[in-house]
Amino acid sequence: MTTTLPKPRRTRAAVTEPPVQPDTTGQLSDNDMYDRMVSAILDHRLPPGTKLVEDKLAAAFGVSRTRVRPVLVRLANEQVVTLTPNRGASIAQPTPQEALEVFEARRLLEPRLVELFIANATDGDIAALRTCIDDEEAARASGDMRRAIRLSGDFHLHIAQAAGHQTLGRILRELVSRTSLILMTYSPSHAQTREEATACGCREHRALIDAIRLRDAREAPRLMLAHLARIESQLEFTPPAAEAPDLAQLLGGA
Repeated sequence: MTTTLPKPRRTRAAVTEPPVQPDTTGQLSDNDMYDRMVSAILDHRLPPGTKLVEDKLAAAFGVSRTRVRPVLVRLANEQVVTLTPNRGASIAQPTPQEALEVFEARRLLEPRLVELFIANATDGDIAALRTCIDDEEAARASGDMRRAIRLSGDFHLHIAQAAGHQTLGRILRELVSRTSLILMTYSPSHAQTREEATACGCREHRALIDAIRLRDAREAPRLMLAHLARIESQLEFTPPAAEAPDLAQLLGGA
């Protein structure tokens, strides 16, 4: 008597493979995998809606699927990844309401972090902020907008780190990751507008550093609030109107 084994089920491939290289020196920790995922999001290498197939992630990280799942759950708890039953994981696609909530939370947190930075920061910390802005402007000048946006986020994260408030710093790291997704989703569609917005961000960062260098605990938080408000005001929640099609061209007319 011959027993026929059931055919293995076929799985669909991911739309986009995570741009992460497997570790060659040893197995990655959960924090390592988490940091690589967040870095890919901040670098705009994992845009909103990207499917994250566990097999692909496991192969990229050089670990088993069971090691990947807790990392995806952690990112889902931070609303960076969406887990859908029977459909798997994907990079979150923030709604307009979520975008507004993220910026509201940042306006509540970051003025306080700037105050703490002024109280605790060393001259080296302030110099590091200047270097971050120099690198951001260089990236923008070379047309590398992904890196420019990443460095802009790093500027805010460095303030949080040197402020010495671990809880607020951890919350801000999550908010900065979600902000990256928001900017990918709702940034102005026109290239010149995007470039001008980034240039404004650099100027605002430099004005903020000037206030920090003077240890002005009133002006620096005000500048931070104005900076965040301007970024939020640049978001486009309504897609641009589509141009009317050229019927003559579509129908083969002269």
